[in-house]
Amino acid sequence: MSTATDFTEGRIFPKLIKFMLPILGALVLQAMYGAVDILVVGQFGTSEGISAVSTGSNLVNMVTFTAAGFTMGVTILMGRYIGEKRQDRLGRVIGGAICFFLVLSLVITAVMLIFARQLAQMMQAPAEALDSTVTYVMICGGGILFIMAYNFISSIFRGLGNSKLPLIFVGIACAVNVVGDLLFVAVFKMNVAGAALATVMAQAVSVVLSILIIRKQKLPFTLKREDIRFNEEVPRIIKVGAPIAVQELLTQLSFLALCAFINKLGIAQSSGYGVANKLVAFIMLVPSSLMQSLASFVAQNFGAGKEKRARQTMLCGMAIGCTVGVVISLLAVFAGDYMSMIFTPEPAYIKQSAAYLLGFSLEPIVTSILFSFIGYFNGHSQTLFVMIQGLSQTFLVRLPMSYIMSIQPDASLTMIGLAAPSATIFGIILNLVYFIWYSKKLRRTQPELEH
Repeated sequence: MSTATDFTEGRIFPKLIKFMLPILGALVLQAMYGAVDILVVGQFGTSEGISAVSTGSNLVNMVTFTAAGFTMGVTILMGRYIGEKRQDRLGRVIGGAICFFLVLSLVITAVMLIFARQLAQMMQAPAEALDSTVTYVMICGGGILFIMAYNFISSIFRGLGNSKLPLIFVGIACAVNVVGDLLFVAVFKMNVAGAALATVMAQAVSVVLSILIIRKQKLPFTLKREDIRFNEEVPRIIKVGAPIAVQELLTQLSFLALCAFINKLGIAQSSGYGVANKLVAFIMLVPSSLMQSLASFVAQNFGAGKEKRARQTMLCGMAIGCTVGVVISLLAVFAGDYMSMIFTPEPAYIKQSAAYLLGFSLEPIVTSILFSFIGYFNGHSQTLFVMIQGLSQTFLVRLPMSYIMSIQPDASLTMIGLAAPSATIFGIILNLVYFIWYSKKLRRTQPELEH
């Protein structure tokens, strides 16, 4: 391991920032996928196309985040083995993961192609946007293998402490997606189908080029032919990654339910929420990049027996996230309408988007605290608790509050948006309680750790 990718030594802040920034850059570019789709369809497509892309991309995001949850199992396991100086296990981790993710992607593709209409109806897609939503889901469903492959390849390099190559991979995909959107939607007038086709094409190009780039890299492990099978590392990947994936799946299902609640309010609210959702994707990038960075950082330190450094990393992440979060929250409150204008010229949609952002505005601050806790616990392979706390805040606070607000006679997207930070604050309380208990457990059961 080079000093740049060894997180067990040196000053925490500069190393964390250096590792986090490429992850943040990659997440920014990933968020641009859906944002560019909405932007181009909003400018060159039809008005119902915005609702279709919003609803359809929520379904695709559900699959993407679920896949990313499983790939986190690869990242965490690799970081743990590196911290323990057991690099000889890395090839078997990757070989087993290749088989697992291939089968998983084929199953998901079949489900999305066969049940595309039922999924769109479940989302309560507005009648005028139903067929377009089905088209978007089916085309993107056909490209799930590429989405899975990108997340898997990126997880390998993050597990090795290299966050720069995933940034390059997603940068390639984003550039292809922009060109594809302009070509298929603006020039060929393919509307929603063009946006979906551009997304799939971009992922395919990214995966092919990333494989070519990987072959030229000097890697700290060897992948043998006999490693590529369902070996003993697969259950370990599933044990660590499955709770994260289940949480992501059910959380994304809750967002689909929220989308369905809002779709019932009308096309203006549906499209306005779609615009706000694309802005929210950018707003949440710093907390998300912190969570991914901390998982790798903490996994290495925990494997090396440096628990005190792992906790210091978590606190450093909270400080970084909250500092940035305050700025973003102020923008959401005072400039929500101006930000919404980027994606649509429709005054009604802009008004509804700004209303949702107002209620949501505290989320960038509190989520930075919550996601730093989650990154810490993921790095310790405490993913079962992460799943439980995530589902608790989603199904005990966010969904019930959103539903109650959506059925009021004067239903407001501001009040619906307020459900998100309310649920996050509840999650922080759960994580703080567990952190106190878990710290005592470590001192009792693993006294050899550096406390």
